[in-house]
Amino acid sequence: MSIRASVYIATSLDGFIARPDGDIDWLEQASAAASESDYGYQAFMDTVDAIVMGRGTFEKALGFDPWPYAGKRVVALSRSMAELPSRLEGHAELSHLDPVSLCARLEAEGVRHIYVDGGRTIQSFLRAGLITDMTITTIPVLIGEGLPLFGPLGRDLALEHIATQAFPNGFVQSRYRPASQ
Repeated sequence: MSIRASVYIATSLDGFIARPDGDIDWLEQASAAASESDYGYQAFMDTVDAIVMGRGTFEKALGFDPWPYAGKRVVALSRSMAELPSRLEGHAELSHLDPVSLCARLEAEGVRHIYVDGGRTIQSFLRAGLITDMTITTIPVLIGEGLPLFGPLGRDLALEHIATQAFPNGFVQSRYRPASQ
């Protein structure tokens, strides 16, 4: 499989991507106070053909107005969601496929680069050996508890450091790829 599967995500200094209830208020506050840059997000998004996210991340994104992924194919992974909100018909799709099957289908449809978003979804793509690169921006805040970026993988995963950039506001962005790639 030659599809590129990238992670581009922010985490608190103590390794959480959201509070226990999924709230990202700490990230929104930090981002609002640090408006000098988008930290490469738009340049990254310009390379992405499709976004794959889990149900929890998708439901969080539903609260954003306007829809932040206009012009991008969005695949929401869910075994429990029966249908999409009508306002997103034609802008998003549901899938019940496992990561390997989904990547194979997307690649067969001409997708070359996917953005994988959401903690559990990232973890499942890592376990399947599909993640090709990760950009992780660490926000200098401790939230104490929440949803972790990483979880059980079933094995160690060695990473190769590509680059790190520190920003004046204390954000630190690091890029990695699996060492086996």
